Amino acid sequence: MRYFIEFSYNGKNYFGYQIQPNEISVQEELEKALSTILRQEIKITGAGRTDTGVHAKKMFAHFDFEDKISEKLTAQLNSFLPPDISVKRIFEVKNDLHARFDATFRTYEYYISLEKNPFTQNSAWQHWKRDLDVEKMNEACKILFEYEDFESFAKVGGDNKTTFCKIYKANWEQNGSELKFTISADRFLRNMVRAIVGTMVEIGGGKLQPEGLRKIIESKNRNSAGTSAPAHGLFLVDVGYPEFESGSV
Repeated sequence: MRYFIEFSYNGKNYFGYQIQPNEISVQEELEKALSTILRQEIKITGAGRTDTGVHAKKMFAHFDFEDKISEKLTAQLNSFLPPDISVKRIFEVKNDLHARFDATFRTYEYYISLEKNPFTQNSAWQHWKRDLDVEKMNEACKILFEYEDFESFAKVGGDNKTTFCKIYKANWEQNGSELKFTISADRFLRNMVRAIVGTMVEIGGGKLQPEGLRKIIESKNRNSAGTSAPAHGLFLVDVGYPEFESGSV
């Protein structure tokens, strides 16, 4: 039987979601907990991978188990897991549903604090020394929809088989001293969101005009784009599947 697990985590103490040699990861912690409770080796497949220090408010993974699982498994896992990983639910799906390949969209949010805030040091980019023009940043967002090849925002030397992504949503919202960037796409390249945010901040700070984003994208050169924004401001907030309701774009 195949089961989906919905969970969230604070990525501060982890070298990303995916298992890394000699480094602690979210996947390793989940597999260790599941294997201990279910008394057999359990391997999980995630909807994607997040980089070192990146958080997830809503993440999915699947695993296979031969029997019906106990309704108590969610509570048991939460008791076993460290405080910075939380399981919301575990539910049975059809046997061929794949957490990664069957996902139709992913949504990320990036947070920037426009004032020095001691309470968001680990969850938002503290960008209070320079004003940002949110209107220009949203103007640049519209340009993203004109393209599908985002090689300019991909990590150099990454293992991407293709650099094409379809962006469904991209916009900035300001709520007091907090800026939130929301972006949804069918898939993302490694480091893509942070590279886009870093470039958008250059636009908001007046270093680059919105139209300059076209030249960056068309160059297909990572060196043309801005420096990647810090990892701790980035959150995976949703993953969509046609088979069940997981959220909306």
